[in-house]
Amino acid sequence: MNKQNHITVFEHEKLFFNLKNEQEKQLHDALEIYHSNQTPLFKLIRNGVQFNEHVGIIQIGKTTIEVLPKSDKSGEEKWRNLLIGMIKTIWGFDVKSTGSSSLKLKSNSILELYFELFISEVEYLLHRGLIKRYQKNEGNQTSLKGALQFSKHISQNLVHKERFYVKYTQYSNKHTIHEILFKTIKLLTNLNSNPQLKGRIGSLSLNFPEMREIKVNESTFDKIVFDRKNKHYQTALEIAKLLLLNYHPDISKGRNDVLALMFDMNNLWEQFILITLKRKLKTHNVTSQVTKSFWKPDSGYSSKMRPDIILKCRESQQIFVLDTKWKNLNGYNPSPEDLRQMYVYHRFYQANKVALIYPSDQHIIKKGNYFSSDKHGEMSEKECSIMQIATASDIKIWQEEIGNQINKLIH
Repeated sequence: MNKQNHITVFEHEKLFFNLKNEQEKQLHDALEIYHSNQTPLFKLIRNGVQFNEHVGIIQIGKTTIEVLPKSDKSGEEKWRNLLIGMIKTIWGFDVKSTGSSSLKLKSNSILELYFELFISEVEYLLHRGLIKRYQKNEGNQTSLKGALQFSKHISQNLVHKERFYVKYTQYSNKHTIHEILFKTIKLLTNLNSNPQLKGRIGSLSLNFPEMREIKVNESTFDKIVFDRKNKHYQTALEIAKLLLLNYHPDISKGRNDVLALMFDMNNLWEQFILITLKRKLKTHNVTSQVTKSFWKPDSGYSSKMRPDIILKCRESQQIFVLDTKWKNLNGYNPSPEDLRQMYVYHRFYQANKVALIYPSDQHIIKKGNYFSSDKHGEMSEKECSIMQIATASDIKIWQEEIGNQINKLIH
């Protein structure tokens, strides 16, 4: 742990704590409680934890544990930049002028990235002007407006002739969307430890209208309907949802609040390859998660298969099936299970070629064919390639290399 209370580890690594040190013991205890209450992002070991394939950050109080991906021998800075670049690519934060292209801070962690993205979005909303909504209200008023609720008026205002219990509609900026944003601003005030963001968060607190405190859960966001009037709120609300639903306050002590923004690296790799190919491979239709049934019992539901990515050439109509795997082969062949899975994809999707896509420290395309199912010992025409794509220090260069390597494979 360094002076800035920032700990960096790589996926699958172990993190040990000195339980005689009070601060480290608090971190260990907070992680232990979080592990027992939430879907495990790590497993508990003696005097510490071991992380799995999830990467991102876990903030405990003012201490941040950063978990980075790693598929080669490169250091922290490269993988931190690549992870942030992958997240920006997948969630499309660079689409708007208020997004990542205009960020004033060079984000040093995923947490700071999301904090500043949210701040930039809300600054944009305030500059544009907050929208108003019609809100239904009910209660005592000093003037008669709306519909008088006669029974409640009699029961509550028998001795208060100057009051009216009414139900009325008010056109106001005090509504659920702004209450969520206000709650997130307050959360950032408590969590932020970056002095470069402190002033901007303070400015938001002063300029954003005061809202009532609300409880937020998944259904709160599900009820929000986006339309032409509030579409520009979507990015801010997506970030607010990520922060609020992954924040777990320590009610008992109030000092070990936990915020976890962790991502399954297998899913992240798949989505990054998918979006990259959609941008770079203009000669093909690129689709994902195309489901087919392949077995059904006499009673009950059928079993289904769903490859990661399917490429279909617009001109020749040839089909290529790709499956992404976030692991380093280290010179070994893929597992028999993965190769059998690709064989099934080859047959059921009438693919011309199939391929497994891995990260690596160098570009390698290894072609291979399946044995014939009819003629023992002879090779069939069914081809399965093993593609290893070298990482680059810059996310844009990496995307170019991915596009080039996939082009080599299919041509």
